[in-house]
Amino acid sequence: MAAWMWRFEKADGAEVQPAVQPEEFTTQGDAESWIGEHWRALLDGGADQVRLFEDTTEIYGPMSLHAADA
Repeated sequence: MAAWMWRFEKADGAEVQPAVQPEEFTTQGDAESWIGEHWRALLDGGADQVRLFEDTTEIYGPMSLHAADA
């Protein structure tokens, strides 16, 4: 079974430890729901962007945690 995982990064791509410790997710939807619930705490904790992986394959990213300018 595939494991879905987030990588947490600064704006320059350097990996950082997340302020909220994620689990390993069994579906992409579960991983995306989790990031939707915790993105602000992750941003406040020092992460600027995330990348989503299925096992070792990058699915997408970097995705900014900063709100889009209105």
